[in-house]
Amino acid sequence: MDDRQRQQIRELREEGYGYGRIAQILEISENTIKTYCRRHGLGGVATNLASSEGKRQYCPCCKSVMELIPGRKPKKFCSDKCRMKWWNSHLDQVKRKANYSFVCPVCKKQFSVYGNANRKYCSHACYIKARFGGDEV
Repeated sequence: MDDRQRQQIRELREEGYGYGRIAQILEISENTIKTYCRRHGLGGVATNLASSEGKRQYCPCCKSVMELIPGRKPKKFCSDKCRMKWWNSHLDQVKRKANYSFVCPVCKKQFSVYGNANRKYCSHACYIKARFGGDEV
């Protein structure tokens, strides 16, 4: 745990956040948060956050505070740099919905493609055979 995280824990506890919520925000073990808070006099019961919960959000990449604008869709990241950095390091969480399956008209092999619904051939070699008539049967 670094000094920045310690400062964020202190600020969040003063705002009334509980151990579990702080652990989610900072991606640190809940027990680590509890231990730190007890050793530094930040223990006690968390207050009700119903009013302030919707006003602040934390960037999942850099953990900086983002102020939300009422009436707008909440931003998940503070910047494009953070967004790209986070998604590139969390590829397992990307929901890939544009998977398409086709049968190659040349070799009759089934293949799947991501993101291109108009693809016809499984490889460049099959495209060349179909286009220029190589190895005609």
